[in-house]
Amino acid sequence: MNRTDWLRTSAGRLRRGWSPVVESTAAATVAWLIATRLLHHPQPFFAPAAALIVLGQARGQRWWRAIEVILGVAGGVLVADLVIQALGARGTWTVFTVILLTLALAVAVGASPISVVQAAVSALYLVVVAPPGGTLIPFRFVDALVGGGVALVASQLAVAREPVAPLLRELRQTFDELAEVIEEVAGALDRHDEPAALAALGRARRADAAVDRLRTAVLAAQEALRLHLRWRARRGGVRAVDVATVQVDYVVRSVRVLARAGVTLVRLPVTPPPELGTALRSLASAVCAAHEVFTAELTGGAEDDVRRQLERAETATLDAVRTGGRLLRADPPLPLVVIVGQVRNTAIDLLRAIGDDDVDALNRVDGALGLPPV
Repeated sequence: MNRTDWLRTSAGRLRRGWSPVVESTAAATVAWLIATRLLHHPQPFFAPAAALIVLGQARGQRWWRAIEVILGVAGGVLVADLVIQALGARGTWTVFTVILLTLALAVAVGASPISVVQAAVSALYLVVVAPPGGTLIPFRFVDALVGGGVALVASQLAVAREPVAPLLRELRQTFDELAEVIEEVAGALDRHDEPAALAALGRARRADAAVDRLRTAVLAAQEALRLHLRWRARRGGVRAVDVATVQVDYVVRSVRVLARAGVTLVRLPVTPPPELGTALRSLASAVCAAHEVFTAELTGGAEDDVRRQLERAETATLDAVRTGGRLLRADPPLPLVVIVGQVRNTAIDLLRAIGDDDVDALNRVDGALGLPPV
């Protein structure tokens, strides 16, 4: 990736992620002000730190997930403070005892793996890095609660303003990532560029995490809509995304296989036909159009707008299949056949995701390939 592409990619990430940056900065600053100006705590490191930790791990999650993170951080701090008072700081037995007790407590209350580790790291910081408290008053425990509480309020304010905003953000990131991977594979095939194909395969392999985040965002949106009466009309859109996540997972898997076949194809001495890049770019356009369908449904778009996006997604999907299907008539190499097969699978799952039933999606895609209906 050259410097211009890197700057463009970085600017795009900042444009998409500016809201969490502002939210985290504001929450950490408010937590610091409360701890220093209202509570008059000395060195309230854990107030802004806990705010950043909670928002970083629990943004867009269900509210109990945020509370779990708060208790994990604050619990680790409290355990460390108590052990330091009993055994002193920076001793081997202190480190051993703090880690053992913190992990045992977090596991006993059923904390998630991330919260277990975060609690232990927070406690370990006090033992190894932070200066001893020198008092039985648990300032740092209170600071952690203050920071976590501020973060929880900040996250809920964002949800109250627009309960489906985190889900919209995850949808955009998931579909943008899939479309960009397909575009990268197309570019690598056009240039017969093995390093670019390998880079695209690496991105495709990391896309599974995006589906997990999408599922979590759906749960958070469903919970938020139950608590906000005026936004309940958006439930239908959230349900549609919930149902579609299964197909999105299948799309991710198909794109991963497609990218792997792309690496194999560029390693062959023959140059892939340009029509293959055309088919893949049509598929990337179909992914973007499918995202617009869900966005229109989630934001309460007009029926005409939803229908227009549906037609755009369907047209791009079937164009990709038709273009890929024409490549199968000339005895192509096996990796090209695999790519066209994954274009077909992705097309079927995209159509299912935006509302086609299984048989209809299969017949339309196979019809575009020139195959008989089921």
